[in-house]
Amino acid sequence: MYERKTTPNLNCGLDLIGEVLYGKWKIRLLWFINEGFQRPSELQRKIPDASRRVLNIQLKELEDHELVSKLIYPVVPPKVEYSLTDFGKTLIPVIAVIGGWGDEHEERLRNVILKKLI
Repeated sequence: MYERKTTPNLNCGLDLIGEVLYGKWKIRLLWFINEGFQRPSELQRKIPDASRRVLNIQLKELEDHELVSKLIYPVVPPKVEYSLTDFGKTLIPVIAVIGGWGDEHEERLRNVILKKLI
């Protein structure tokens, strides 16, 4: 398991949000859970580029940060569902604005990103 070697910088809101949302798939996980995809297998299908292990780690971190809650049903095989907490729901409008900005500047962003890869 990863063990952090430095203490996080928590001096302002940007540092705090970065600490909570840092992770390649976290924003998508929050968005898809909000859209009704609650089971790990559903989330895996929505984000096929992510490994199951990484998704589980990032879901656990979102749970630790009180943005999602995990419900484990006492059945065999185990059934797990995730849902946004009230606190997590407060991030959805922020994610929507960021996504809208990305859509608005999609062509420019794609060109800049692709230029770096060449």
